[in-house]
Amino acid sequence: MTFKARKRLAIAVLVIGLPLYIVVAVNLVDLFETRPPILVELVIYIGLGVAWMLPLRKLFLGVARPDPDENDKAE
Repeated sequence: MTFKARKRLAIAVLVIGLPLYIVVAVNLVDLFETRPPILVELVIYIGLGVAWMLPLRKLFLGVARPDPDENDKAE
């Protein structure tokens, strides 16, 4: 995948995918019949907050760096 495509996909995941994931996470916690204690709920949200990043870790690595292919074109 090209650097530009990875950057665009990362932006799409952050702008579209993350809000959708937040809605799913809140609805998932809402499925409990009674609201869990606040500390348990906090641990669930922290776990879900980390869980979305793990499969997408490689996508976000190096996206903030300058385009490495641009140096090759300039020479």
